[in-house]
Amino acid sequence: MSKTLSDLTDEELIAEFQRDNEAAFTILVSRHKDSLTNFAYRFLNDWDDCNDVVQETFVRVFRNKHSYAPVAKFSTWLYTIATNVAKTQLRKKKLHRLVTFSFGRADESELLLQSQDEYSQTDKRAESSIRQVLIERALASLPAKYREVIVLRDIQELSYEEIAAATRLNIGTVKSRINRARSQLQGMLKDIWND
Repeated sequence: MSKTLSDLTDEELIAEFQRDNEAAFTILVSRHKDSLTNFAYRFLNDWDDCNDVVQETFVRVFRNKHSYAPVAKFSTWLYTIATNVAKTQLRKKKLHRLVTFSFGRADESELLLQSQDEYSQTDKRAESSIRQVLIERALASLPAKYREVIVLRDIQELSYEEIAAATRLNIGTVKSRINRARSQLQGMLKDIWND
């Protein structure tokens, strides 16, 4: 009995896609879209940017399908691409904020309204639980280098080795950053766990 495309592993699917079977790519997208969206949202804390990152990641997979070599898991290769795209998006966003604050001065009340709008949008999109909102905000306030590894480890559940491959860091650095991220989160969230 032969396997159908949906029965194939990710690595078998990318091999099929490399042979120009676009149906294999569609299955890979459906398998990984939700987890990539989860990763990108937690990394960037912005739905629009998150969707852009996911879309750009799959565009790069599509365009660079022959760059994948079966020495690593497909998911590791995919998260390497997604991490690079998310970092680029984060840099663009920071640069945009600097330009906006330097050149686009608004009056104080307008800045206050803008700030309140951003918080209400975040609250609407996050789960209704106040704890969930606080966790999301604490995660978003971590420096990017810590947020990246903690999301890959504790939310996406990648192994230390997969994270090291995706981020191009050595395992010791990955473990150290995860520990620092957890410690910072624990400090920020200690009050909500003591309710």
